[in-house]
Amino acid sequence: MDSKKKRELILDNYQNPSNRGIPEDSSYKRENSKNESCVDNIDIAVKIDNNILKDIKFDGEACAICTSTASVMSKELKGKNVEEAEILIDNFERMINEMPYDEDTLGELNIYNEIYKQPSRKKCALLPINAVKRILENIE
Repeated sequence: MDSKKKRELILDNYQNPSNRGIPEDSSYKRENSKNESCVDNIDIAVKIDNNILKDIKFDGEACAICTSTASVMSKELKGKNVEEAEILIDNFERMINEMPYDEDTLGELNIYNEIYKQPSRKKCALLPINAVKRILENIE
């Protein structure tokens, strides 16, 4: 995919994010993720039922990269089991950190494969993913 198309998808997911708005439902596990060096402060809520990520929602104030990553991530992770979600998260982190990764596991998240060119944006892209990762690490 060319860089122009990637930018368009990122902008669309920023301006029209999927799964925005955290429900008042205690069955969701919640986690906050924020960047001390910028405005990014995002809440992630994940509903897990029978080892399946049934729903993912987010809200908060964040830049285009963080917001769009939360939007795309929520679409890509919804419906996956915990193990599949952990594989996707690992591959996303590897991609962002310029390590070998399996692009086939990432789906639309591959639009962030050039974020490494802007090192200051890496943390923005990782904030929503890190929140989901902490939720999955703390499943009872």
